[in-house]
Amino acid sequence: MHDYDLLVVGSANADLVTAVERRPGAGETVLGSDLAVHPGGKGANQAVAAARLGARTALLARVGDDGHGRLLLDSMKSAGVDPVGVLVGGAPTGVALITVDPSGDNSIVVSPGANARLTPQDVRAAGSLFQVSRVVSAQLEIPLDTVAEAVRALAPGSRFVLNPSPPAPLPAEVLAACDPLIVNEHEARVVLGADVTGGPEDWASALLALGPRSVVITLGAEGALVADGTGTRRVPSVKVTAVDTTGAGDAFTAALAWRLGAGESLADAAAFAARVGAAAVTKEGAQASYPTTTEVAAL
Repeated sequence: MHDYDLLVVGSANADLVTAVERRPGAGETVLGSDLAVHPGGKGANQAVAAARLGARTALLARVGDDGHGRLLLDSMKSAGVDPVGVLVGGAPTGVALITVDPSGDNSIVVSPGANARLTPQDVRAAGSLFQVSRVVSAQLEIPLDTVAEAVRALAPGSRFVLNPSPPAPLPAEVLAACDPLIVNEHEARVVLGADVTGGPEDWASALLALGPRSVVITLGAEGALVADGTGTRRVPSVKVTAVDTTGAGDAFTAALAWRLGAGESLADAAAFAARVGAAAVTKEGAQASYPTTTEVAAL
């Protein structure tokens, strides 16, 4: 019996968001809207998204002993995330500076803060969490050594899901554990370490050759492509009016990881995740935008 459907190992940030008519060029200043502060960070986002869908979820992360840290802890608890793995102190809470343009697209700069202090030793100390988790999900807003240690901590039979964002070259040990590796086109380029040629099917083949057991490539308005040893399949997008895309990829990853742990096929889990991601972009903010299963079903 697993205590958790999903254990997320990752970041927790305060998102500082302003809306702009257009993003500034080099050396340029533009005026934005009033600043809004939301709980965010890829790790905390994934945990909240999964819990809101009904998954039994825990988070291993680090926040500062400050107002932003308390904001994050309150958001997790209200969503139903077990904060047993959230460590407090060592540095200020991480911050993401986000600009959102009228189309809903965003640009993000992250100051890692306490996220950079989540260490391999923290993973080893939380070993019992890994033993009772069906799926473990990670991202790269924490040190890569910490992600590698999470791979070593996996319980037999558990599944590892990685979204390498922000992207970086990945060691073979981490790539071999991914089931799936979830990337967009930009992340695929960095992981492959070369120019991406051909179409998404070609990118998926090249990524699988690096060692992951399966791959998901998100394609924005064109949906996603899933690939494993049995072949590739396109998953269509869900058409909605985007208000704010912040955190939508995290909602997609969390939903996918949860449904895979429940035994769904990669394609079916990705189709569900696409609906979750679509629902998330129809509201402002990251965690505040995440839907329940009832809201997903209404799409």
